[in-house]
Amino acid sequence: MLRTTLAAICLALTPNTAASVPTSVDAYVEQYREATGLPGVAVAITKGAEVIHATGHGHTAAGDPVTADTPMAVASVSKSFTALAVMQLAETGKVALDQPARRYLPEFTMADPRATKITIRQLLNQTSGMADSAFPEKSLPQPDTLEGAVARLRTARLATDPGTAFSYHNTNYQVAARLVEVVSGRPFADYLDANVFEPLGMRRSTTVNTDRDLPGSARGYLYVLGQAVALPEPTGFGNGSGGILSTANDMARWLIAQNTGLLSQKAVREMRTPSKQNEEYALGWMIGNTGRGTPVIEHGGDLFTSTAHQLLMPESGYGVAVMANTGMAFSDAHALMTGIVAIIEGGTPQLPSTQSLLLTDVLFALLTLVTIGLAARGAVRARRWAARRTGWQLWRLAPYLVPLVLCVTLAPIHRVLARGRDAMWIQLAYLYPTFMVWLVTAAAAGLTVVAARLWGAARLRT
Repeated sequence: MLRTTLAAICLALTPNTAASVPTSVDAYVEQYREATGLPGVAVAITKGAEVIHATGHGHTAAGDPVTADTPMAVASVSKSFTALAVMQLAETGKVALDQPARRYLPEFTMADPRATKITIRQLLNQTSGMADSAFPEKSLPQPDTLEGAVARLRTARLATDPGTAFSYHNTNYQVAARLVEVVSGRPFADYLDANVFEPLGMRRSTTVNTDRDLPGSARGYLYVLGQAVALPEPTGFGNGSGGILSTANDMARWLIAQNTGLLSQKAVREMRTPSKQNEEYALGWMIGNTGRGTPVIEHGGDLFTSTAHQLLMPESGYGVAVMANTGMAFSDAHALMTGIVAIIEGGTPQLPSTQSLLLTDVLFALLTLVTIGLAARGAVRARRWAARRTGWQLWRLAPYLVPLVLCVTLAPIHRVLARGRDAMWIQLAYLYPTFMVWLVTAAAAGLTVVAARLWGAARLRT
């Protein structure tokens, strides 16, 4: 049974008063963790230039307590940092947003001649014409550096003409981050340290290249059969597009800087101006509204073992950042953000139901056991099956190979169903763990039965 109730949270809250928010948020987060099994989460809340709350709950995958100073992955929230770095270069006249990116980054070449027209602004608002459908960035061999991320585009083509369509594509921001390196003459991590993290006092923040660079505090979990299971992040490259590691205290400073920080008001307005191709996506920020219709500026972030979300409410001056150590299949950071915003607005936060997820897991677990049992039965009775056949009749074995075919073709099938979004096979296993366990088991079971029956038939004919 839950230790607290939503009613208690609502009674503790005086609507729209900053002093009451921390107590209410802490109670809500703990209730959320108890209801879902979320292992660890960090939360930062600001109002204007003041830090209202910065704290951690639960534990990391390494077993350490999550505190306000625990570095965690912010995933695609990193895009706001990359966009800021580019805007800083634009304000000092080192780049112009509407000039071709190749003017400043000659190494940025593609097999498609239209790529010469891609502007820096189009990289940042995701209208460059690059897309997963034309360049499967996740399933291709992963680079180790930003230079390598740009170099692998030499054989790539565009999905659309630059500036004509929106497509969320991580490579846009990897090119932008490499541009910062080349124009500034220093590694992207060093640039952020000198021009963003140190000026803002974000002393525990950094940016990394690949999954191998994630510290134990930034690794996360999947839910399987209602239990949180710690797993390493699948292979991937994220610098520029999703490589930032930060803490609740540091993210609080970052949120405050969006009101008083590192850019002119003109540049801030430009960063928050969406493109005609997508009125909800600007330069590293998304434009939206709360459930009550309050305008917000936000950006989410998803890894396969962690999620994050940041949000600004310009009218009231509130800012919120959430980092959770469970993967994108569960959206805990976004769900917590929605509840915290409801508290700030004087509403009642809702808890998610995990029943459907648990029932799905139980169903596939049972299917896995049944599949193993049927495979064992089929293998044991293979000789008897072969004895009843007058010929090889191989077509009767074909249905047993369907799971294997599905295993082999799952990634391209998913790409079609996901409208071109790319994913590696192992990443699909992180998204649908119990289904994938059953599918692999079914593929192995089918092969076992086929092999046993063919062996039985061959022995009868010798």
